[in-house]
Amino acid sequence: MPGSSDRPKPAAAKRKMLRLSSPSKSAMPLLIQISPSFNWNKPHKCFGLACQMWPKNTTWMLRFQPPQNDDVAFVLPKLPSISEFIAELDHGSEMVASLVEENASNRGKSESRDEIPVSELLDLEIRWPERASQSGSPPVVIARGGFSGIFPDSSIDAYNLALATSVPNVILWCDVQLTKDEVGICFPDLKLDNATDISFLYPLSAKNYSLNGIQTKGWFSFDYNLTELADVSLFQGVYTRTSSYDGNHFRILTVEDVVKLVKPPSPGLWLNVQNEAFIQQQNLSTKRFLSYLSTQGVSVSYISSPDVGFLSSIKSVFNPRTTGLVFRFLRENEIEPTTNQTYGSLSKNLAYIRTFASGILVPKGYIWPVDSNLYLQSYTSIVSDAHKEGLQVFVSDLVNDVPFSYNFSYDPLAECLAFIDNGKFSVDGVLSDFSTTPSAAINCFSGLEGNAIKQVDTLIISKYGASGDYPACTDLSYKKAILDGADVVDCPVQMSKDGIPFCLSSIDLVESTTVAESKFANLGTTIPEIKSGSGIYAFSLKWNDIKTLTPSILSPYSRFRLNRNPKFRNQGKLITLSDFLSLTKGQTSGLLISIENAAYLEEKQGLNVINAVLNSLQKVGSDKPGSQKVMIQSSHSSVLKIFNEKSKYERLYKVDKSIGDALDSAVEDIKSFSDSVVIGKASVIPQSQAFLVNYTNTVAKLQSFNLSVYVETFSNEFVSQAWDYYSDAFVEINSFVIGAKVNGIITDFPKTADRYRKNLCLKEAKKPPYMSPVEPGKLLQQISKAYFPPPAPPLPVLTDTNVTEPPLPSVPTPPSPAPALRVAAPAPNT
Repeated sequence: MPGSSDRPKPAAAKRKMLRLSSPSKSAMPLLIQISPSFNWNKPHKCFGLACQMWPKNTTWMLRFQPPQNDDVAFVLPKLPSISEFIAELDHGSEMVASLVEENASNRGKSESRDEIPVSELLDLEIRWPERASQSGSPPVVIARGGFSGIFPDSSIDAYNLALATSVPNVILWCDVQLTKDEVGICFPDLKLDNATDISFLYPLSAKNYSLNGIQTKGWFSFDYNLTELADVSLFQGVYTRTSSYDGNHFRILTVEDVVKLVKPPSPGLWLNVQNEAFIQQQNLSTKRFLSYLSTQGVSVSYISSPDVGFLSSIKSVFNPRTTGLVFRFLRENEIEPTTNQTYGSLSKNLAYIRTFASGILVPKGYIWPVDSNLYLQSYTSIVSDAHKEGLQVFVSDLVNDVPFSYNFSYDPLAECLAFIDNGKFSVDGVLSDFSTTPSAAINCFSGLEGNAIKQVDTLIISKYGASGDYPACTDLSYKKAILDGADVVDCPVQMSKDGIPFCLSSIDLVESTTVAESKFANLGTTIPEIKSGSGIYAFSLKWNDIKTLTPSILSPYSRFRLNRNPKFRNQGKLITLSDFLSLTKGQTSGLLISIENAAYLEEKQGLNVINAVLNSLQKVGSDKPGSQKVMIQSSHSSVLKIFNEKSKYERLYKVDKSIGDALDSAVEDIKSFSDSVVIGKASVIPQSQAFLVNYTNTVAKLQSFNLSVYVETFSNEFVSQAWDYYSDAFVEINSFVIGAKVNGIITDFPKTADRYRKNLCLKEAKKPPYMSPVEPGKLLQQISKAYFPPPAPPLPVLTDTNVTEPPLPSVPTPPSPAPALRVAAPAPNT
């Protein structure tokens, strides 16, 4: 993202773990957890580090002496042979040197005689990573109220979805509220009316209380016993999320209900307690309830609270080895009730926090603050400061459908990686409403280096360059698309009045420039053959006028207040097709040139866009063997047929409407003039009210005729995605690449797509649940009958008549100018 590279780079945090990876492969490095120190006498040199490995009783021992002279040892379970040990160590990455077979007679003898230097086992790169969590283990994933980004918070389906789609050791978060009979329930707020139907069941039962000095009216949990809440149903409490499950009558769960959902290897629950002083005013005690849980053998991994007094009071109740007490920071200017200090000031006194807690839970802005324009500032030292005090650090508010900073380009996975894989520090856990995202970030994307290789061959084609970050089709947009890993960079060709081909997303200059605010604003006209409504068209201005226009970034979801990179919304310059070819030459594996409105331009404006493109390509040698691959795209078969006759460029036929299938005869017709087909996402997986319905037969049919299939347009903004994709672009991309098996994707955020295809979970034969394609229709079928959307009309089948077109009209030869007439000069006055 623009601007991110300008951040200063503070000194690295103290390093706690070893990273081992094959130097010739980009296999996932294994971070080995530090174990208690062992004595050792006879070190060996392994790539500059002192190291040795030996079998000892039930484990294989691996010891290194890092450059800082910190003696550390590492332990993995004992395996029958060195080969199996190495396979476990490197998770199946290819070895680059032969293994030394183990001498079984050495097993069980003294450590000094059993030393086996790692350098004799395999050629491993050994280096100390610059970031590590406090525990040395991968960060944990905490599912706030289950998968509350989809289902109502703390509902049975929310918890089950989190368990089904996250890491196996996901921790379920429960906001503990007490009923009148002191039963603990899981619910996100003290007031029940925002996310339940209680106001309909008990319309006259709202009460007023003074809560933190503010008079508050509502339906409070402690005014009802558990029996009275039995018929209360949970609703979605966040209005930007789907309300389709409000008719499922999810009941309120008790803490004990949620406990029953937890299965190994999940360590247990995370219980969050707030407003304890207010609860005590109602003659109830959360401390008493938690003490009861401990007597029942309930496994609670963490208890968090923003109340110093409450955490201090329960410190003696729980074993710190099994239950961590976590101080939860609220907004920096809010007052903590026990100390009467702001949370911001308490964040500067972590030594005091350590006296009653083993960890802290902080909003993400405590770690990565943003300025008033929502751009990242330098990260703070709170993570390293807390780790120095022996405190674990957990980050909250990582929510996929609430944008945080423009630096992340609306990519929640990129945001998550900023907290766990930034090269400087890592938090110890991530609290999220969408637990698939941190699960994948930690286990699939973390540790990828800049030279990581692709795990899938999916082609990435830019949409107007990296138009999600810069104005479309500008030099900046194209440079970023190249930098971000696009295989093919695209140029939609428009024609100026004087016949200069140039790149722009639309023939209407209004859509991606500020022409309507320029001196050319009076050139607006209506041309029904091109579009409804008026526009200022490219062929109305000469190139010298067009190049003076200010570009304007495309923001297709601005109606949702999701604007793109406002700091750069008018940056960059428009470029001609020739400049585009020069800029991209040798920088990508291919180019895509799209041509639309060719018939109108020839017939009505006398502009031959096809010849202009062919001439430009010929001038730079793109028609020569061994040059960059050139792809020509059009939604008009007549255009592609001319290229088929005049060149050997790859041709892409764009189907500009959603289809559910295609007749064999129509596909045969396409095959006669095209090598590939571009279709929309709905032609692959149609939707009903933003829920996926099923896979169509479109991709399989086109590929059966040996046509490559490219799908558009993949954007990062969550409103562009079906609910099934959990508001995360990588989930959507994965469902098309792994699920639908498309050949390529067209995206305005190529960096997101390129990162996806390098993630290491893709090479696993059995994909983890957070890297498995979604099942179209699964979420849809969980909607109750009363809320079930009406069936969408079936998508049409592509027929021959949809494909066949008359040939393009010939450009008329302009008439020869009439000979000039000689006119006698006027006689001079006399």
